Amino acid sequence: MRPLLAFHLHWLAVTCVVVAVVVERALVATKRERRVTLSALLTLLVVVVWPVGDVAATVSLTVATLQRLVIMLLVAPLLLLATPTQLLVRLTRPRVIDDVVQFFSHPGVAMAFVTLVGTATLTTPVVDWGASSSLARGLVLVAVLAAGVVLWIPGLAMMPGTRRLSPVARAGYIFASALVVTSLSFVWIFSRHSLYPSLHHQYALLHMTPLFDQQLAGFVAKFACYIPMWAVAFTIFARADETNTTEESPLHWADVERELLRVDRQRERQQRRESRE
Repeated sequence: MRPLLAFHLHWLAVTCVVVAVVVERALVATKRERRVTLSALLTLLVVVVWPVGDVAATVSLTVATLQRLVIMLLVAPLLLLATPTQLLVRLTRPRVIDDVVQFFSHPGVAMAFVTLVGTATLTTPVVDWGASSSLARGLVLVAVLAAGVVLWIPGLAMMPGTRRLSPVARAGYIFASALVVTSLSFVWIFSRHSLYPSLHHQYALLHMTPLFDQQLAGFVAKFACYIPMWAVAFTIFARADETNTTEESPLHWADVERELLRVDRQRERQQRRESRE
């Protein structure tokens, strides 16, 4: 019990965040963008290091659920919103990355991916794996952050060269996504026994049984997901209704530039095929 609560520094996580802060100061232009990025990175650091990260990994499913929701619903969208458009253009310019972003910009694909990753990272084998290895824990959290980014690509409609949904469609997508992000919550609520043998000491640390912690995690997953996501959805819908904006978001120069780049790439592929023939 004592080693679990003993302070220790997660050097890898701290190093990654420090490097990200240094890179952010070099690449992000405005003070507002820097403040948002710094807030997102500090929030990420709080939920992955001692004590929250340790409790989430080895003690409490409720804390683990909150940790993942904070990463997906707060850290990921803040990082996207704080990234300048020109930086997004440079980051997504390589063909492989461009194809991946375009693929995940489809709302159905994004929702399916987030559901798959969100469910997989909270299955018993993956939770047990994360509890037994710091490397495994880090890989799981990286997957959660990636799922959060994918979740908000259609919702924020800011990726260059992707189809930008209308505000009403974005609100509908975010509203529907809240229903599937926490797919295991009903399993936790109605289960008659604890499903996570690697999570223990709940009573000693949190004064709750493992089964109650699991059931509480189910309710937390639902309400901590519904409330913020539905609030965002209703805000987008209300603003669209006020401005009578129901059409797709207009093209930006970054979108036009990306389409021209894709045309050039298509022409090059066609020329290579013709030369081989």
